[in-house]
Amino acid sequence: MNRLNWNSLDGAGQRAALARPPQSRADSLRSGVEQIVARVRADGDSALRELSARFDRCQLVAIEVTEEEFRAAEAKLAPELKAAIDEAAARIEAFHRATAPTPVALDTANGVRVERVLRAVGRVGLYVPAGSAPLPSTALMLGVPARIAGCREVVLCSPARADGCCDEAVLYAARSNGVHKVFKLGGAQAIAAMAYGTASVPKCDKLFGPGNAWVTEAKLQVSADPDGAAIDMPAGPSEVLVIADADANPVFVAADLLSQAEHGPDSQVILLSPATAMLDAVAAEVARQCAALPRAEIAEQALAQSRLIAVDSLAQAIDVSNRYAPEHLILQVNNPRELLDGIESAGSVFLGAWTPESVGDYCSGSNHVLPTYGYARSYSGVSVASYQKQITVQEVSPEGLRTIGPCTVTLAAAEQLEAHRRAVTLRLAALEDAA
Repeated sequence: MNRLNWNSLDGAGQRAALARPPQSRADSLRSGVEQIVARVRADGDSALRELSARFDRCQLVAIEVTEEEFRAAEAKLAPELKAAIDEAAARIEAFHRATAPTPVALDTANGVRVERVLRAVGRVGLYVPAGSAPLPSTALMLGVPARIAGCREVVLCSPARADGCCDEAVLYAARSNGVHKVFKLGGAQAIAAMAYGTASVPKCDKLFGPGNAWVTEAKLQVSADPDGAAIDMPAGPSEVLVIADADANPVFVAADLLSQAEHGPDSQVILLSPATAMLDAVAAEVARQCAALPRAEIAEQALAQSRLIAVDSLAQAIDVSNRYAPEHLILQVNNPRELLDGIESAGSVFLGAWTPESVGDYCSGSNHVLPTYGYARSYSGVSVASYQKQITVQEVSPEGLRTIGPCTVTLAAAEQLEAHRRAVTLRLAALEDAA
């Protein structure tokens, strides 16, 4: 990991210290995704089979997972894994139900009722990656809030293995938590299929879920097309920023950094600390723990573009963190809640020595589909609200129009919108005539 002192850096150096690994939207990637999307739109299921054979090295007969495959997947799962999936789903559901939007009705003036009603997005498409490792937890994080929101149809795509089957745990998590249809599709072709529809895959209104550069580029392209589909948020590689004081446990800190580094070679981890001895201890501990990881080679590539940064104080660490806007922020400090009010931009925050980011990834109840690559400055993680539309309603009585009509007339006149003004004055005049 690269060692830096924040206060010895000039402005350019500080920007470089917080720079993410470059996300290529090179012409080759953009063009490659455009070609895949066009193929799927033109040739539908036949293109999906050909692309799956090329990229996933599997021959698909049926694109959709069958009832028999769901039953076989559940039968293969160990009872303890099914129990863990069910336990995690229950906590995710509890938190997401408690934080779901609620309808509102308010009289803003006598005779003026304004409401907010909620309507679920009709059909949603969920993407669950399965590149270097299957992610049943992502099926939970996407499926549970979609079910709570009441989406009419929930579609999920996840790449098939070489044997033509999806991961058993992903199938169990999906089926047991409200997903209606699962398709054995991955990559940009899965995004295109859900955005535009094929003979097998229904067209979806909004797409959710993380993925590699091809998936991310495909989501950006279909969301920019009026005939495509909306998306949850822009996304990039996984990342964590840890703030540690002199009393933090370097073993815990190193483990938290590595838990994100092992996601992929383009993941990024950053440690901020005012304690030089802590930075030294964590550097040594990261090297020791990384050597024992099954995914050590992946983690080492991520660590090569990660940072250990010395700061003057915890207050400065918070300022630097807000500037970076991490997907995950871990506060390994005494009295972490004292720092919470200062945090302005983070996808999810983990307080104290006993709160590893891993619990948020799986089963604390919060959602792990979060804004990355600095988008935490302006985006929130996936929630029930992500699957709903909030529609406002207003109803005005004659007395209400007498009350707020003059205000409307004045503002419409100021904006020189005469038809707007007359829509009110004609009604006010009718009320006067009827009096």
